[in-house]
Amino acid sequence: METADLKKQYKEELRQLQIELIRLQKRIQDQHLRLAIIFEGRDTAGKGGAIYRFTRYLNPRAMRVVALPKPTEVEKGQWYFQRYIKELPNPGEIVFFDRSWYNRAVVEPVMGFCTKEQYELFLKQAPVFEQMLLEDGIILIKFWFSINITEQKIRIEDRIKNPLKVWKLSTVDLKAQQMWDEFTWYKNQMFLRTHRPDNPWVIVKGNDKPVARMEAMRYVLARMDYPEKAQARVSFEPNPEIINIFDPSMI
Repeated sequence: METADLKKQYKEELRQLQIELIRLQKRIQDQHLRLAIIFEGRDTAGKGGAIYRFTRYLNPRAMRVVALPKPTEVEKGQWYFQRYIKELPNPGEIVFFDRSWYNRAVVEPVMGFCTKEQYELFLKQAPVFEQMLLEDGIILIKFWFSINITEQKIRIEDRIKNPLKVWKLSTVDLKAQQMWDEFTWYKNQMFLRTHRPDNPWVIVKGNDKPVARMEAMRYVLARMDYPEKAQARVSFEPNPEIINIFDPSMI
């Protein structure tokens, strides 16, 4: 298939998925449901771009994107989860977390932003905290966007050179390559200690950004029910080459 045809096919399928997300949002509003979607992953893995495609046509009155800055001095003295609790979805709302409380599982210990004791306490409390959210009726979806080291290098260099993307560059980005193995180790520990069958980690292979975005959308739509779903003009079956539920055998 020609490149132009592939682009046309991608745009049409993306459009259909975005239409279904609008229908899903209407269901969430009507039923006063609460949906929280966490986007975690390697630096430059495409989290922000995926969130943009998810939210582009949604009703802004019934959804929010949460991307918290580093904690203030007051927040540093609070219970770690406290500043995230106030960002949880209200009835009828979808919240997209562009990074979340899982900063403490990977980025913070790798970069030395937390103590070993704080890290261990987080891993002990996170599954309990999330179980409380689920028991209260919040629907929680946890994505991890993954890329290989070569693709990450290309994307970091693009951020350095591109004046339209340089604002995305952070200290963590600049150390991501040299600390690749450390990030991998902590990522694996996070999976092993916070994955649950009823609250799984969903791994998205993100080397191909357009495909990763669509498959993440497909997964969310597959998880949820709404009246018009049967009339959809798009598949809800995620590609197993792109979307996988974490299993310890992966490590």
